[in-house]
Amino acid sequence: MGSLTEEQLMQMVRDFNESYSSDSSSAAPNSNPLNPNLQPKFLTLQDLIWKATDCEIEILEKILKYLSDMGTLVEPNNLKNKWVVRKLNEDGYEASLCKTSWVSSFRLPRGGYEYVDVMVREKKNNNVKDGGKVTRLIVDMDFRSQFEVARPTQNYKQLKDALPTIFVGTEAKLDKIISLLCSAAKQSLRENGLDVPPWRKASYMQSKWLSKDCKKISI
Repeated sequence: MGSLTEEQLMQMVRDFNESYSSDSSSAAPNSNPLNPNLQPKFLTLQDLIWKATDCEIEILEKILKYLSDMGTLVEPNNLKNKWVVRKLNEDGYEASLCKTSWVSSFRLPRGGYEYVDVMVREKKNNNVKDGGKVTRLIVDMDFRSQFEVARPTQNYKQLKDALPTIFVGTEAKLDKIISLLCSAAKQSLRENGLDVPPWRKASYMQSKWLSKDCKKISI
């Protein structure tokens, strides 16, 4: 694994949330006990987030270092994405700005999204040039807020607050998180007598990051 232990990585993310998140209170542990029915989903989510690969840890470490060096300057996410892509490329990574889009259909309203894409080649014999498989990592600088819903139940709020502000992970990991959170969001909304809006359905959320219509832009 990477140079960070799981506990150290979690602390770095907490420190970032407290310093940079516009809603730092959501990063703090919730004092209310978990509903027993929520426990399996919560543990599954924790397992998905914190069992990071070497590549994921490496990129997250870099981004947190960039943000630490940036100080208290907070930029809009679209500018922050470009800045992160530029910094990663300066450090020798293959990073791009990705813009997804999809047309309106019976199930989905038209939409688009922007995130960072990093192609990381695993090191072999401590040398990237020696080869190794290439892993595509998705980086989202404002991940947790994408799962906000109206009038969330306490159960859903606890689950959503467990998400990191910054997501770094594979498409497979992201797809599992989307499925888990969207299922919980649906339950939360229905418990409050609300319909599930199209933009909180799993198919819409998957289109944000996993759409085949993705335009890569080099910075």
